[in-house]
Amino acid sequence: MKKLVVLTGAGISAESGLKTFRDSDGLWEGYDVYEVATPRGWNKNPQLVLDFYNMRRKDVAQAVPNKAHIILAELEAHFDIQIITQNIDDLHERAGSSSVLHLHGEIFKMRSVLDHQHTAIYEIKGDIQLGDVGPDGGQLRPHIVWFEEDVPMIQRAAEIVETADIFLVVGTSLVVYPAAGLLNYAAPLIPKFIVDKNIPATKNIQHLSAIEAPASIGMEKLKSILLQSID
Repeated sequence: MKKLVVLTGAGISAESGLKTFRDSDGLWEGYDVYEVATPRGWNKNPQLVLDFYNMRRKDVAQAVPNKAHIILAELEAHFDIQIITQNIDDLHERAGSSSVLHLHGEIFKMRSVLDHQHTAIYEIKGDIQLGDVGPDGGQLRPHIVWFEEDVPMIQRAAEIVETADIFLVVGTSLVVYPAAGLLNYAAPLIPKFIVDKNIPATKNIQHLSAIEAPASIGMEKLKSILLQSID
């Protein structure tokens, strides 16, 4: 099987009703993203940050995978697929995808603020409260990579992209780094595809085909193209 590596972003989950700050002038559900998604925001008002992510956790729990998620899972019958997602939801997994790397963390996981190496990650389905601590005595926080924090999984992601026979980008604006730079790790001569409502500037990328459409519609079109390529 050919290795299909897929980078997904907020656009694929938006069709499941999960909003993103990129579509709303820097506001995320009415919040300034720097107040709820940076270490500075956490240090200033951890209660606000916990409340925000507790709400996001409820939103994700109520959301369901859409057609784009499902198509990616179905393509595992024809390709060796590795998904690299910028999303913190679990919709890829619930759609049936078996290999998903979360660049920016996961909403249903938490860790201690003292665990800088991310060695002890805990499942969380309910709320995290101020005063909830890990075994090391540190306040528990969402296992999310905030703005201004390092992205521990980026090197692993780059290594995966380098192994791709086909590289696909779905629902991402390619403006949030370092994730946006992963496109540069794909081998120059392999086929590359991008599916998004608004195609970002990618004219300098070789062998790139663009499908300007919402993720679900774009993935329907791309599925046909990919299956034809292996007939």
